[in-house]
Parts: sequence; C-alpha cells; structure tokens
Amino acid sequence: MSSSSKPANDANETSNLMWGGRFASGPAAIMEEINASIDFDRALYTQDIDGSIAHATMLEATGIISSGDRDAIIAGLTAIRGEIEAGTFTFSRALEDIHMNIEARLAETIGPAAGRLHTARSRNDQVALDFRLWVKTELKKTESALKTLIGTFVDRAEEHAGTVMPGFTHLQTAQPVTFGHHLMAYAEMFGRDLSRVRDALERLDECPLGAAALAGTGFPIDRHMTAEALGFREPTRNSIDTVSDRDFALDFLSASSICATHLSRLAEEIVIWSTPQFGFVTLSDAFSTGSSIMPQKKNPDAAELVRAKTGRINGALIALSTVMKGLPLAYSKDMQEDKEQVFDAAKSLELALAAMTGMVADLTVNKAAMKKAAGSGYSIATDLADWLVRELGLPFREAHHVTGRAVALASERGVGLEKLTLDDLRSIHEGITDDVFSVLSVTKSVASRTSFGGTAPREVRRQVRYWRKRLKKMG
Repeated sequence: MSSSSKPANDANETSNLMWGGRFASGPAAIMEEINASIDFDRALYTQDIDGSIAHATMLEATGIISSGDRDAIIAGLTAIRGEIEAGTFTFSRALEDIHMNIEARLAETIGPAAGRLHTARSRNDQVALDFRLWVKTELKKTESALKTLIGTFVDRAEEHAGTVMPGFTHLQTAQPVTFGHHLMAYAEMFGRDLSRVRDALERLDECPLGAAALAGTGFPIDRHMTAEALGFREPTRNSIDTVSDRDFALDFLSASSICATHLSRLAEEIVIWSTPQFGFVTLSDAFSTGSSIMPQKKNPDAAELVRAKTGRINGALIALSTVMKGLPLAYSKDMQEDKEQVFDAAKSLELALAAMTGMVADLTVNKAAMKKAAGSGYSIATDLADWLVRELGLPFREAHHVTGRAVALASERGVGLEKLTLDDLRSIHEGITDDVFSVLSVTKSVASRTSFGGTAPREVRRQVRYWRKRLKKMG
C-alpha cells in the first residue's frame, strides 16, 4: 500500500464511523432520510390530485393558462390517479413528497404543460390544502361513526329503561339507577364528542389554496372558485396564517382525544362488569378471546384494546402540540411532522368506535345480577332520608342523621334497610310510619326519581325519544 493512499482510506474509515450504519454514505443519506415524507404523505394522493385539478381549472378560467394546457393537465392527473390506485405508480424518495412525485410523473406524461400547473401556488398552500381535505374527510367519518354509536346506546337504553342496577360514586354502591339511564349517560357523553366534531368541521371549512408560499400571488386568481370546486364554504382570509395553521389538525386530535377518553371509560366499565365478581354483562365471542392455558377464561380483549388506544391518540395530540408550540410565522419544515400522528390517531379512533359499537350492540345483560347488586350497600338509604323530609318535615341534615342510625342498625343485624321492622325504625325516630316501606325497594327507588334527566324509566324513555329526534334531524 502506498503512503499516498493511506490517508484516503483513513478518511473513509473516519467518515464511516461518523455517519455509521445505513447512513455510512454521509450527509446526503441522512438528509434524504430526514427530509423525505413520501413514505407517509402518499396517503394524500387523492386530495393532491383533486386540488391540482381545481387549480388548473381556475387558472384556465382566469386566462392564466390555455384551455389546451388545462385539458392536458387534467387528463394527465386523471391517468396518474389510475396508476396509483392500480399500484403501478413508482414513488421516489428522492422526490421527497407526494406533490413532487405527482408533478414529476405529470411532466413525464404530458411534457412542458405540466410546468404550468404550479403557477400561482406553492407547496406550502398545496400541502395545507391536501391535509385539510384529508382531515375534513376523517371528521365526517368520525361524525358518522359517532351517530351510529349513539344510536346503539339509544336502542339498548330503550330496551333496558326499567332494568335496575347499582349506581356508583367512588366505585362504591351509591343509589339504584336503571341500566337504560346509565347507557344514556354515554349517549350524552358521545353527543358532546359529536358536537365537537361538527364544530371542528365548521372551523375547518375554509380553502387554503391561493395563499401561495405566504404572501399570496400577483396572478389574477379566483380563490372563491377553487374553494367552491373543492367543497369549502369560502377561502381563508390571511395568507400568512393559512400556510402556518394546523389548528384544524389539532382540533381533530383534541376531539379524538376526548372521545377516546370516553371510549376508555366505557371500556373500563365493560371490563369490570364482565368479571365473575360483578357478572353484570357477558361479551359475545366476537369481542372476547380465551386463555392459552386456562380453558375457563373469557377475556374482554376488545374492550381492553379500546382502552389502550387512548394512549396512542392522546400521544398524537401532545406530539403535534409540541411541534407547533415554538414555530414563528409562517411555514417551517417542522410542520412536515404533522401528519403521521394524525393518520395514526384517525385509524385508532375509527377502529375503537367500531369495536365499541359492536360490543354495546351485542352485550348480554344479566338483569338478576344487576338488581341484586343494586340493593347492596344500603343503596336505598337516600330514599329513607327523602321520605323523612317529605313525610315528617325533618330538615335534611336531621333526616340524614336518622338514616345513618338506621343503616348502622341494619348493618349490626346483617340485613338490608327494607328488612328492618317498623318497631326497629320507630326506635330511631318515633314519627316513622308503615308508609315508609313504600319507598324501601330498589324498584320503587328508581321509579321515584322523576326529575328531568333522572333515572326513572319514564324519564329514560323521554331522553330516548329526544335522542332519536336529534339523530334523525342530523340526517
């Protein structure tokens, strides 16, 4: 080996040590890896092509390009869409993203006319448009899934409007309620999620196309035309904000995170209810699995996985919030990190909503176990206190004290409140009459809770009717 060749080898070895692994070729390989987004933003091909067709149509209508160029561009883009959907399109990481991949293929397909398509736009407003269109589609899918889930709650609540179960606070038996009332609590919860999704759709419904890089354009474009063509209410009103805004994605993730939290709470209850210790419900085989070594086991895996998906969705919200928190106006490359977590969260939420809808629809309810548990823990104690206030005119605090003594006596005797004799109760307060037994049962307890939004079967049915009308009105 000559002395002149040794330094070169040393230099190569130093380079390999510096870059290492699959980046041994040096800075170019690292830059390509960190810069390319085509591995995930290829999911935006439909939105990219739709936006480009609308843009080309507008450019021709405003006299910026010829009708011949417009026709060639639209024909080429239509052909490219077919190639992508047929799986014959070759994506190149060297071309970085979906926008440049499609534009390069368009140039191969139709020649110089392809170069006119990017007139009066930038990749900044192009990606803002594509991503906004994608999120808009996902929000509409979420809206539909939530309507279906709420409808399932309404159906099961009507079926179980009179099914008695224990109501809990601190996971301790509190008062008897109906299972229908409990289910309608989730209808309300997911109804708020539905409202958030619809609000997000309203805020999102502005078209970014035409903002260009950040300052707008000097070409005589018609932004209202492209907004209408792409199904937006109107164009955005500030070009700087347009290219730097990802609030629409944060809105989606925020709504998704809250919805996932609600799904997780219900999943937790299903896990608890399906244990032998509770035995309130049985999941179908479609949403359960067995154990590899314990043949008696029936595991609520679908509910557990729905519960776990919340972590991924919450993580996506934190990730994008962190990406955006320190960015000066207008566009920064950091914003390329906006999509993967949104794509993942959307997939996770869609699956979790579908799974929960299926679980709720085919849950088998053990009415006897629920009713038995509803009477445990002296759950009708409040009914006794209310009776003392209503019939004897006691201040509630005094009635609370009297009832506490009755519970202590029943506990000492090892019986429920309804099993105490009239003499037992009169030994605590002499004003108590035989009429008190008209309220000392779980069925009578729930029937008495007739305040608006209460647990009485007739109130549950009222709320069922309300939600049926509300869902029907939404279409």
